[in-house]
Amino acid sequence: MRPIRVLVANRPRLMREVVLEAISDQADIEMVGELEDESNLAEEVKRTQPDILIVALDRQDRLPGACYAILEEDPRLRIIGIAPDRETTLFYWASLCIHANPIETSIEGVLNTIRSRAHQLAG
Repeated sequence: MRPIRVLVANRPRLMREVVLEAISDQADIEMVGELEDESNLAEEVKRTQPDILIVALDRQDRLPGACYAILEEDPRLRIIGIAPDRETTLFYWASLCIHANPIETSIEGVLNTIRSRAHQLAG
């Protein structure tokens, strides 16, 4: 079984070091990166492809804004948000939302839907 890949992007530095120390000797966890801030978080997630991202929560216990776009792009990613000064830790994940629309029950209706979807993906 492959190890769980973890990227830590947590400030302040002391908290990041505590997190790194706590998980560094776990045989089933692989540290794939460490960031001091979230300025290039999306690029680092793409580069390292972690299973878990650990970040600092803001003052209202919310994720950094970049995390929402990252979850939309990679819904398999899980995020742990930590706010040590408020003793708050939250687990985030994305879920699939399935939609349905009626289409014309004909070959033409199916073909139009296929073409419409292809244009949406291209644009």
